[in-house]
Amino acid sequence: MRPGQPSAPGQPPAVDPRQGRRGGIGLGGAAAIGAGAAILGGIMATQGADRLEDVRGRREERREGDVTIIREPGRTIIRDDDRTIIRRDETQRFRDLGLEGRTERRGGENRTVFERADGSRIVTVTDADGRLIRRTRLDRDGREVIIIDNTRRDRPSDRFSDEVVVLERPALRIPRDRYIVDAEQADQQLIYETMVAPPVAPIPRRYTLDEVRYSPDLRARMRSVDVDSVTFESASWIVPAGQVQRLSVIAESIRRALQRSPNEVFLVEGHTDAVGPDIDNLSLSDRRAQSVAEILTKDFGVPPENLTTQGYGEQYLKVPTQEAERQNRRVTLRRITPLLAGQGG
Repeated sequence: MRPGQPSAPGQPPAVDPRQGRRGGIGLGGAAAIGAGAAILGGIMATQGADRLEDVRGRREERREGDVTIIREPGRTIIRDDDRTIIRRDETQRFRDLGLEGRTERRGGENRTVFERADGSRIVTVTDADGRLIRRTRLDRDGREVIIIDNTRRDRPSDRFSDEVVVLERPALRIPRDRYIVDAEQADQQLIYETMVAPPVAPIPRRYTLDEVRYSPDLRARMRSVDVDSVTFESASWIVPAGQVQRLSVIAESIRRALQRSPNEVFLVEGHTDAVGPDIDNLSLSDRRAQSVAEILTKDFGVPPENLTTQGYGEQYLKVPTQEAERQNRRVTLRRITPLLAGQGG
């Protein structure tokens, strides 16, 4: 089975063997990921890379041991023998939304505070390598709501490969079309119920955001919505103007969920078809996820601190084909709070 090809009906998607590998990037590569993301996100992302051609033309590649590091506007891509990941500056999306931020160094950490017109503040803490440690929201009275706690726990190792969690895939006890919901076919209530649904299997412990991002077995424990009502032109991460309003149903479901619990976290996942180089597709998918997240905030008022994004390139094809396929150029959205908190199931 090719990575990304759907698994048998009624079962969670099959594990991409590249994602489930236990070897991989060590401390040197991990540090390079963070440093590249922090520097390039803060500087190059504002220098006008608006098309894939712009991104390609400004990539810088180097080798560190057996790891290839590719820096491009706003992103850092890391590749070892059979696994590739992408990272970005964790504060850039807030700046792109027009929020003014100030950053100060505290020991080995960077603390960035974004102030909003209503007096509330978003506080993002990253380590010296640019990796997200913590994100909180402070209201006007200084009350703190923890949104993301990305502190490593439950293990002494600092190897990047330890972020990949391998779990047994549970058998589904719900229909597959209620496990992965197509937004174009679903009504508002079904989308909302999917967004707030408990895990389909027990969550063994609390996990970091990085573990969730890079572990398909973890993400498979949460139901998801394929936002197939919004698709992209080939080689583009721009949501067509005529499709923006289709995100209103998704936004309303997120806002309802946040009224119930203001610290919910939703992962916006970007995907591509299998046409073109995998590095291009990984970059495209990550930018598609960010485009949708920005629209959810700008056009529909979803708080940006409750969203996080990640691109997966062509790893998880909805339609198993190597040809151009619009349905594969999409985003998927799922609630990941139970995974971060170790709840439910």
